[in-house]
Amino acid sequence: MTAERYDWNAIVDGLTRHLRLRSIPIGMKLFETVEAMEAIPKIRRPKAKHTTDQIVAQARHLGWTVGITMADLVGAQCGAVIGLHPQDAEWLSGTRMAGVWFRTQEDAAAHQRAMDVVPYGRYRALAVSPLTSGRLDPPDVCLVYGTPGQMILFINGLQWSGYRKLGFTSVGESACADSWGKALRTGEPALTIPCYAERRYGGVADDELLMALPPRFLPTVIEGLAALAKNGLRYPVPPYGIQADAAAGLAVSYADKEKRG
Repeated sequence: MTAERYDWNAIVDGLTRHLRLRSIPIGMKLFETVEAMEAIPKIRRPKAKHTTDQIVAQARHLGWTVGITMADLVGAQCGAVIGLHPQDAEWLSGTRMAGVWFRTQEDAAAHQRAMDVVPYGRYRALAVSPLTSGRLDPPDVCLVYGTPGQMILFINGLQWSGYRKLGFTSVGESACADSWGKALRTGEPALTIPCYAERRYGGVADDELLMALPPRFLPTVIEGLAALAKNGLRYPVPPYGIQADAAAGLAVSYADKEKRG
């Protein structure tokens, strides 16, 4: 496995085995030309206006490979996050969100400025596809949905080797800026609480969080999850009991580790 070539079946199998994911891990990739996007095998093109949330959902729930341009998106907010619409003065003003999500025009504008977005000008199209399809090889970022319990184990796996503290953000509504927008812009893992629009239009379940991250992190996650599982730290986490003697349970993970070899 190299920085540019991945065994997607093994990666997804590892994620599914260790975390029992309920939906398909997918990839997202930006393209500088529409022609390059449309050259992807079995690419589907929308026949109606959609949000980016809906496009993502079609990949993770239906297993589709879908390509879009700005013309396929319902509005500037979706396009600006992925660099397909200018982050111009009108967009930065937040006028459409004032009085809807924010009390004042100033609050709405502050929200727009706080969003992590892909700079406009380079890209003209985007595609999403299940990782195991291999059609976006490699994608720019990978999207994994899971419960809070699944996500903390995912993070534990990521931190198993080369530990560092991770920090995540929330702009509130338009939270896709905190997930795929941030991961695309920074090249770093980005966890978020999906927003109202993602749940209403993208079918995100009430108990789901979203992790977006470049593919280079996934082999580390799988290695970490396997090591944690060997130590008995697995998903789902079995409740120990709120009145039980915790010392006995902790001894399994810590005091007896020499006996495990």
